[in-house]
Amino acid sequence: MDGSNFQIARLTLPEAAAERLRALIIEGELAPGARLNERELSQRLGVSRTPLREAFRMLAADGLLVQLPNRGAQVVALSPEDVRHAFEVMASLEGLSGELAANRVSDSDLVELRTLQAEMERAHAGHDLPTYYRINRAIHDRINAIAGNPILTQTFRTLNIRLHALRFRSNLVRGKWDQAVAEHRHMIDALAARDGARLRGILVRHLKAKLQVVLETMDAA
Repeated sequence: MDGSNFQIARLTLPEAAAERLRALIIEGELAPGARLNERELSQRLGVSRTPLREAFRMLAADGLLVQLPNRGAQVVALSPEDVRHAFEVMASLEGLSGELAANRVSDSDLVELRTLQAEMERAHAGHDLPTYYRINRAIHDRINAIAGNPILTQTFRTLNIRLHALRFRSNLVRGKWDQAVAEHRHMIDALAARDGARLRGILVRHLKAKLQVVLETMDAA
């Protein structure tokens, strides 16, 4: 059993269902604005409606779902203006994480991040976007953790949960995906050089590029 399966095995039924639903939302199988069919999802996830409804409540607390009186749950759909505002704040949080991390990163942290980068690049080469994005998230989360500021981490995670689906879809354009991989190499280089200002700039530009792709995608829809 691999680490991810072991982790899921330790979750309660509602927590496990919530994790599966998050993945379906991030990867676009449950699209923004989609109404959730309890019967279908109960069968698909192999859980009864009671833990499924608890999972809905968890995701509603994260801002991923909205629960409508007498009409069930619906995937949140952000407006272009909501997206712009959220990415502006996220870019600042990412930039601050990078600047702080550059002052606190250890050699063992760098070994871990380079290992993750290599795994992420293998997923990219194999056109495996779900695996790529899971590792991508781990890299950004690790940089944030290295920054060592718990208030920053809490704020970062709370907002980032709402943006994962958009960040995932920003890689559907191959050229943009290739660019993102290259930017990650520059991030690790700046972190290894303990150059906080450089890493902040890379991370802010990285998020601005994601925002542009997301807005272009929304305009085309």
